[in-house]
Amino acid sequence: MSIDPEDPRPPFQQVASALRASILTRKLEPGDRLPSGSELAKTYGVARMTVQQAVRLLRDEGLVVSQQGRGVFVRERTSRPVGLRPHIERAFTSKAVTIDFAGFGGETLHGALQEPVDKVRDGRLTPETIRVRILVPDVSAPMGLPVRADTLADDPEVRKRMHRIMLRYTQGIEDTVQELENLGLVQSAVVHTRVYSVAPMFKLYIINSDEVFFGYYPVKENTVSINSEKVKIFDLMGRDATLFHHAADDDPDSTGSQYVAQSQMWFDSIWDNVSRERAE
Repeated sequence: MSIDPEDPRPPFQQVASALRASILTRKLEPGDRLPSGSELAKTYGVARMTVQQAVRLLRDEGLVVSQQGRGVFVRERTSRPVGLRPHIERAFTSKAVTIDFAGFGGETLHGALQEPVDKVRDGRLTPETIRVRILVPDVSAPMGLPVRADTLADDPEVRKRMHRIMLRYTQGIEDTVQELENLGLVQSAVVHTRVYSVAPMFKLYIINSDEVFFGYYPVKENTVSINSEKVKIFDLMGRDATLFHHAADDDPDSTGSQYVAQSQMWFDSIWDNVSRERAE
């Protein structure tokens, strides 16, 4: 598997091409860990610096992602949704767990937290601290979405429905996570929920400040029950959002590292400057 000396391409491009072929033909599956730099250098008969250049090229193409302290992994394909649950569960193997969420109501996050929380209860996961911040829309004022399908106008009753959904999941997350501290299973478990005056057009998850999941909310017609009446609205459909995964690595200038840093900067700027405590 050594490089071809008659190939006019530089050695790092030849190594990248061989690895790319393995990824695209599924010899290396999404989530698989690439061999170490020294192993790849031995396999292809090149210097480790050449391997690093090849991996950097594949990372820039979005085919692999480097995870600090763990290695280089084949990235989830962006043509299909990325599963949030296993990444959140892996985050709970850290001593300090941090999750920042911005979006509509937190239904997906609520579901993704159940299994790792159960494993903390069973003693299979042992984080010391958990901090969750939830940023959701302020539904006390008129909003651009969701709206009635017939008039495209804001409807207070539709917003009341949004408020009930939001409380169901955000309070569920608060109760589930904070119970871990009450039971003495973690040193600290804190969930803060704040609102801001923007209709969310996307959902954003920042996990342990080194992974980001981002997806757009499609706007679709949906029939809902308002005061026992069937009403058609244009709604934000969170379950139909495809999540894209970005991860920070050892290179602060890589696309993944910059995406995570900018996402954290955006979240903190909204949280610190224009959000406020949620009304019950």
